[in-house]
Amino acid sequence: MGFMKPSIPAMPPIPDIKPAPEPPKFDDASRAEEQAKKRARVRAGRTGRSATILTGADGLEDDPSKVSKKTLLGG
Repeated sequence: MGFMKPSIPAMPPIPDIKPAPEPPKFDDASRAEEQAKKRARVRAGRTGRSATILTGADGLEDDPSKVSKKTLLGG
């Protein structure tokens, strides 16, 4: 059966391995500045629950500028 098997080609040579590039420093000043900007942007985008609620515990009755009730005289 040896004459029916095709011959296996030789493997190509292994390419030279290049050293990996130097990774960026973790304690870099530009990285710290970038993180500070990102945190400031996130902090500015946050609105708390109390900032979104416009009413107090008494409702809208305490501020006449926010609520205008119609009177019996049509005003």
